[in-house]
Amino acid sequence: MIQRFTLTIAAAALTLGLAACGDQPQEMNGAGVKQDGAPYTGVGKSQYAQGGWSVGDKASWEQQLKARAQYGQNDYTRMSK
Repeated sequence: MIQRFTLTIAAAALTLGLAACGDQPQEMNGAGVKQDGAPYTGVGKSQYAQGGWSVGDKASWEQQLKARAQYGQNDYTRMSK
């Protein structure tokens, strides 16, 4: 009885071990990698866009990032004295 139980457990472990080896490779099916556009190109007209920058203008985009980093995210300039 114990020998039969041990044999059954061993057979189940062997079956599960071999089933793990049957994983098929996953491929992109020729779709390739999609490249994102430059961040300063924007998404067109949006009510959430910050005023003061033009879509596609890299210089105005960088200026807005500097202003936001200085005034909006810098805790030292936001603290009252």
